[in-house]
Amino acid sequence: MSKPTVALAADHAGFELKNLLRDELKAEGYDVLDLGTNSSDSVDYPDFGRQLGQTVAAGKAAFGVAVCGSGIGISIAANRVTGCRAALVHDATSARLCREHNDANVLALGARLIGIETARDCLKAFLATPFAGGRHQRRVDKLDQPA
Repeated sequence: MSKPTVALAADHAGFELKNLLRDELKAEGYDVLDLGTNSSDSVDYPDFGRQLGQTVAAGKAAFGVAVCGSGIGISIAANRVTGCRAALVHDATSARLCREHNDANVLALGARLIGIETARDCLKAFLATPFAGGRHQRRVDKLDQPA
């Protein structure tokens, strides 16, 4: 059984962590779509968060990983795209719960706030956890309704 495609995007602060996670995903057999950035030169996180959100919402990737310094800005940008449900997490428990309860399709990480081992644990938990559905489905359905 083939593994799903995972898209990654980061700003300059998340560049290094994005690359480490990209390499790990490839080693685990995932198809990876790297949306950049491709250096540590300063860029604007909204551009990369929006592109990641659009990529996942359009079905070009099953999941996304967004990384900036805090994870906050890039997750806000991704969440502006209807159909994208980005969750900023700080540990494996929050990564598991965002999938299980919220059907998050984008994992957001703060490269300046968590270490590589925690980021790896978050990614593994995120990708290994299915959406529970049931009572959570009606809540997730409301996320894509107009305000």
